[in-house]
Amino acid sequence: MDKRQGIRDTKPKNGRLRVLEQRFPWLFVIVRHRQARVGLAIISVLILMALFAPVIAPGDPTEYHGVTNTPPSKEHILGTDPLGRDEFRLMVWGARVTLLVGFGTAALAMVIATVVGVVAGYFRGIVDDILMLITNLFLIIPGLVLLIVLSAYLHPGTGTVILALAFTGWAFHARIIRAMTLSLREKDFVAAAVVAGESSFSIIFRQILPNMVNLIVGGFIGTTIYGIGASTALAFLGLTKMTEISWGTNLFYAQNGNALLLGAWWAFVPSGFCVALAALALTWINFGMDEITNPRLRAERELRKALGRKFMQRVRATPVRFRER
Repeated sequence: MDKRQGIRDTKPKNGRLRVLEQRFPWLFVIVRHRQARVGLAIISVLILMALFAPVIAPGDPTEYHGVTNTPPSKEHILGTDPLGRDEFRLMVWGARVTLLVGFGTAALAMVIATVVGVVAGYFRGIVDDILMLITNLFLIIPGLVLLIVLSAYLHPGTGTVILALAFTGWAFHARIIRAMTLSLREKDFVAAAVVAGESSFSIIFRQILPNMVNLIVGGFIGTTIYGIGASTALAFLGLTKMTEISWGTNLFYAQNGNALLLGAWWAFVPSGFCVALAALALTWINFGMDEITNPRLRAERELRKALGRKFMQRVRATPVRFRER
């Protein structure tokens, strides 16, 4: 009786998992993909470090400790920077602004790219021509030059950096989303919705956008990497608000204090390592997303699931020698 009850309990759970896997396949692929799983764990640790910065490194990160460029010790785990500030506090508190800029840039840029790409691909005609002309202009303009100009003339701050990065980072993904929309627009289910009398916006939100979730999530991850790297570069060049604590401003003050020439590796390695670690983690997550967006990898995954791993070994072809006549 207990065994039957146990079997009855497990069936609904498996059914629910299958429904969730069909609706959110990208989430299950990330969890099952080894590199993506490690990347998700790393980025989760960095996010938790940013959220609980007051608990992990209590105190004012800009506090002067009376000595500069001191090596790691019991009092200062990662030493002090050229301004006499505790490097461990700077690294932990710097995650807040840097990750906020990265994820904020990705969210705003993907909203713009999705709206432009879907509207251009679905309505086509003159609307498509105008939107693609604007998109192509943003693709032609050098991104770094435009970022420097915008940062120099706009009021410095976190919001300004997010706006500037999103303003220069949406065009590439808009082109991809437009191409996907053009393909989905010709599908039978969209034609059936048109015949049923659904409005254009209803078709976009109920038929087209749900089929592009994987593409949008992949673009969000890639844009986050761009936002973290570009914001760090702008801060390193001194084009952001330098009173804010971020990984980029930490590198800026380390470079201005000649930490590299003095051999004070602890002044620039922690923040630089965190930037590289965040980019690596997001890249590994994108590897998992490739199994969804790449048809060949998706087919291999489905075949591996159907046949099992022992049948998925590579088959080596036997070379054949032809005789010349």
